[in-house]
Amino acid sequence: MAEPSGAPEIYLDHAASTPLRPAARDAWLAAAQRHHANPTGSHLAAREARRALDEARGRAACALGADPGEIVFTSGGSEADNMAVRGALGLRGSGTVAVTTAAEHHAVHDPVERSGGVFVAVDERGIVDLEALADVLDARNGDVAVVSVIAVNNETGSITPLPEVARVVRDLAPGALLHTDAVQAVNWIDVATETAGYDLVSVTGHKVGSPVGTGVLVARDGVELDPLIVGGGQERGRRAGTPDVAGAASFAAALVETAEQRDGSVERLRVLRDALIDGLTDRLGDRVLVSSARANGDRGHIAAGIANVCITGVQSEALLFLMDAAGVRASAASSCSSGAQDPSHVLAAMGVPREVALGSLRLSLGHTTVASDVERAVEVISASVERLDRFEGG
Repeated sequence: MAEPSGAPEIYLDHAASTPLRPAARDAWLAAAQRHHANPTGSHLAAREARRALDEARGRAACALGADPGEIVFTSGGSEADNMAVRGALGLRGSGTVAVTTAAEHHAVHDPVERSGGVFVAVDERGIVDLEALADVLDARNGDVAVVSVIAVNNETGSITPLPEVARVVRDLAPGALLHTDAVQAVNWIDVATETAGYDLVSVTGHKVGSPVGTGVLVARDGVELDPLIVGGGQERGRRAGTPDVAGAASFAAALVETAEQRDGSVERLRVLRDALIDGLTDRLGDRVLVSSARANGDRGHIAAGIANVCITGVQSEALLFLMDAAGVRASAASSCSSGAQDPSHVLAAMGVPREVALGSLRLSLGHTTVASDVERAVEVISASVERLDRFEGG
């Protein structure tokens, strides 16, 4: 099944990292070539670098519905998530507990777990159970420092009703900071509008087409956090270290272009995503389960470019090996531990049976995806499953 040498790659792992946008590349090169000085300095070259940094900060703020002073540049989403959760716990006098969902990215899940925090159940779509959230907040009796709920799940694409979450938190835990990991969301929803009631919002660059190593935490005016990185007054004392001017310029360019093109991209990629799922279902029948649409097949709550499917009777590790050999790049909603494959904690929280979750694939589309990619992927995945069936059958 191996592709002939030089065959084009079919890249269906945009949710992990998407290819560099030309606008982001051009912005990075222009800033890197022009601004070599430290923007915290006082001489002319430093002041010019600072102006470029401020311009990038303003563009990012506009795209995210924030004021420029609320933008904290980070190294990416994981740092921004840790800054939100750990920073809130470090300074909050009115609460000592972090609350999140059972289906969060590990950048939120792990600091909450390490702090002895509370995890709230999700429904079979992977979306937070609002009644369960209300029960937890009511039971904690004002002891909650931060509530963090993911905007778009990185594995399943499930979209959280963020305004509804905000109403519950503001009603039952008014002293808590409210955070959302919007790392996966910028491509699919209007983050500026949906997160308007949130204190803290995490975003990263390499999901929208800027280089790895760029990101932002939106920290609303008046929100105080215990900084993770100390040793300087940069980012208004919220993150020490020499700012990456070129990275900030590239991030802002990618973010603005993504926001400008979002509506058209969502419409185009939803069609391709559905063609991918339907094509696999036509070839493999009821062996294909869309993980977050199990109840009635509705995909309206799933981000347009993400298809998390479980294929019964195969294990994703073997399937991904054959797909990769045929030029199709994708990932599984699972991780390898001690040589044995364990299903994703997200799928487990959704109630997907372990034997089904072992065959999970996350197929994610993005700004470079075209119809022929989907057609080829359906062929390769179906043929790979059939090959594994023959192998298992002896």
